[in-house]
Amino acid sequence: MPYPMFTWDSSTPNGFEPVGSDPQPWEVRSPDTRALLAPYAARMGDLDRLGRTQRLEMADQSLREWDAVVLAADADDGIVLDRSAFYPGGGGQPPDHGVLLWDGVQTRIVGVRQGEDLHLLPHEDDPLPSPGTAVRGAVEDERRTLLMRTHSGLHLLSGVVFRDFGALVTGGNMEPGTARMDFNLPDVPPDFKATVEAACNAEVATDRAITVDVLPRDQAFAIPDIIRTATNLVPPDVELVRIVDIVGLDTQADGGTHVASTHQIGRIEVTKVENKGKGFRRVRIRVAD
Repeated sequence: MPYPMFTWDSSTPNGFEPVGSDPQPWEVRSPDTRALLAPYAARMGDLDRLGRTQRLEMADQSLREWDAVVLAADADDGIVLDRSAFYPGGGGQPPDHGVLLWDGVQTRIVGVRQGEDLHLLPHEDDPLPSPGTAVRGAVEDERRTLLMRTHSGLHLLSGVVFRDFGALVTGGNMEPGTARMDFNLPDVPPDFKATVEAACNAEVATDRAITVDVLPRDQAFAIPDIIRTATNLVPPDVELVRIVDIVGLDTQADGGTHVASTHQIGRIEVTKVENKGKGFRRVRIRVAD
C-alpha cells in the first residue's frame, strides 16, 4: 500500500466534480487533473484500499456509519472488514475508535493496525463476529472530529511559523484537542508565543478552504516548499503524493484527515513554547470551541 491517501471535498470551488453515483478516487477530478493522472489510473483505484478492505474514509472524511461484512476475525490479529471508515493512524494522527454492531451485540474497536489488511482491534472483553457476519460500523464522532480539527490546526501552525519565521518542522505529535510541533528555530522574539497565537487565530477567522488532492510525484515536488519538514518523509518509491492545501497559507504532503476550512478548527491556544536546545523550539497548542 503506498504512503499517500486520497480524499475529496465537493463543497469547495476547486474544480472537483463527482462522477456518477459511486466515483472512484481518480475519477473525482477536474478535466485537466484527470488528464494528468490518466497514466496512473490503474493505481489510483487502489489508493482507497488496504489489502481486502475498502477505505471509505478516503472518499468521505465526514462518514461515521456504514454497513460491512466480516472477512476475518481473531482475538490476536483483530477483525478484517470488506469496507471500513476507521482511520488507522499515521502522520502523527492516532487511529480511530468506535464500535461494530451485529446480531444485537456490540464490539468496541479500541485501535487499528495496518498490515497486509486493515485490522480492527477489539476490546479484550468483547465478543468477535464470525467471518461472513453483516455488521454496522460506527466511528466515534467526537474523537475523530477533534482529531481532524487538531491535525488541521497543526498544519495551520506550521504554515504561520514558516511564513512569519521561515522555520521548518522537525517533529510533531497529537492527541484529540492537543498537539505539539517542533521547529528548527534558533531565536524567537520575547512575544513569540502571543504573536503566533494571534496569527493562527487570524487565519482561523479568515476561514480558508482546506482541500485535498493527489499528484504524480514529479508534479507534487515541483510545488515550492511542499515538504515542510526538515527531512523529506515521503518514501522514494511513492509515485503518487497526497497533498493537503490550506489555500493561500500552507501546502504539504500529508496522509491524515482534515476539516474543510480553517474556521472549523476553532480557536487555537498556544499553551507553551519550550526551548529544546540546539536551535529547536517546541510549540504546544490546544484547539478550543
